[in-house]
Formats: sequence, C-alpha cells, structure tokens
Amino acid sequence: MIETPDITRPPREWSDKLLEIGTATISGTLQRLGIRNSHLVGPIQRHEGRSAAGPALTLGFVPKREDIFGDDEYEQPELQLHRHVLYHTQPGDMVVVDARGDLKSGIFGEMMLTYFKGLGGVGCVIDGCIRDFRHVREIDIGLWTTGLTPNFHAQTDIMPFVVNGPISPGNCLVMPGDIVVADDDGAVVVPVKLAEQVIEMGGEHHDWEIFSKERLEQGGDLRRYYPLTEAARPEYEAWLKAKGRG
Repeated sequence: MIETPDITRPPREWSDKLLEIGTATISGTLQRLGIRNSHLVGPIQRHEGRSAAGPALTLGFVPKREDIFGDDEYEQPELQLHRHVLYHTQPGDMVVVDARGDLKSGIFGEMMLTYFKGLGGVGCVIDGCIRDFRHVREIDIGLWTTGLTPNFHAQTDIMPFVVNGPISPGNCLVMPGDIVVADDDGAVVVPVKLAEQVIEMGGEHHDWEIFSKERLEQGGDLRRYYPLTEAARPEYEAWLKAKGRG
C-alpha cells in the first residue's frame, strides 16, 4: 500500500461561514489582506447553482514518463495515485486537482466520484477534465472543471504524482488543508491562517451589501449606498440592530 499524508482540517464552521460569504467577497477581502492570487482560474461550475466549501485534499499531475506510469487504468490499480487522494476523504472535504489544464485526460469518472460522495466529500475542483459526465451530473456533489472528455486519466500525457502536497491549479497555490470555496463564480482558496480574518472582514462586507441592495431596490442613491458611505452608516447600524445583529 502506498503511504500518502493526510491533511490537518480547520474547524468546520469556518468553511460554513465562508460559503455563506461567497467567492466574490472572499476574493476582494483576500486582496485587501495582500493575497493577489486566490482564484483558481479555469475550472467552471458544472452543477448550476451549487456551492461547496471545505478543506482541500490535493492531487497534482506532472508530464507522463512511461517508465514510471503506464497506459492501462486497471493495471496495478493501487499504484494509481488519483485513487489514493480519495482514500483520505472525510465528511465535508473538497478534492482539488492540478491537472496542468490538460483537456484530454479524465481525472475522475463516475465510479471514483461516487466513492468520494459515499465518504462524505462535498466538492471537486479540477484544473482539467472529468469523464462520464452524463452519469456524474447525477452525483450529489459540487463540481468545477476546466473541461469534459471521454478519455481516462492514464490514456494521455500526464500522470498523478503528488498527493496532499502543494499544487498550483489555475496558477494558484493550494496547500493541503486550505479552505477551498466554490460557487457559480468559480473557486477560491483561503489560507487557513487568514480564514478568521476573512470571515470577520468578509462577513461585515456581506452584511452591508445586503443592506445596500435593499436600499437600491427602493430607489436609493448609488452614491450613498454603494459602497456604503459614512453618511449611510447610521441607517445600516439601525438595520443591523433591527435584525438582531447589531
């Protein structure tokens, strides 16, 4: 059996709070905290309206070398590292894959993602492709990929090489255990050591945007309410208090 490291998981409530805040606000908040590159560019939503967040199990691919990795997906299956990342799955986990943006290799298919769901996985973000989409779309997980393909992963020019180590899907560094949040806007990565700051700052931003949207729907002045001005802050604080959040 190949030994691969597990991850350290942050408190589950952090992922839940970040999911409520959403990727757009998280991205802007991380920018204000000095993190320029939090968006995993490439993967897009495959289950419209679905969102997911959780600690990242990471899988990294490299260019294939045939003396290390063959072409038969069923030959010595326990040497196939794309299986091993899924063995670590706990409820609430996300699996994040750096497949080098390859548009030919199907990293997971129906059987692998069924297994992932059965262990409690909530979402899969792949800088690359999956296969069996006709069946995969029926599996109750969030799914973000760069593309779709009929090919299996060993059929083409990349091979899995890193399990629960640093990866760079979409040219964005993801460390194992980082919190990955994904919704209709795509996927972002939140470094664990910044998660509480993002929750505090992003939560406040999320709240005043809800307030401002209400005022704009009522014909309020864009210059007063977006972004929220100091002149409008007493209204906002009264709104918070009325909702029991002040």
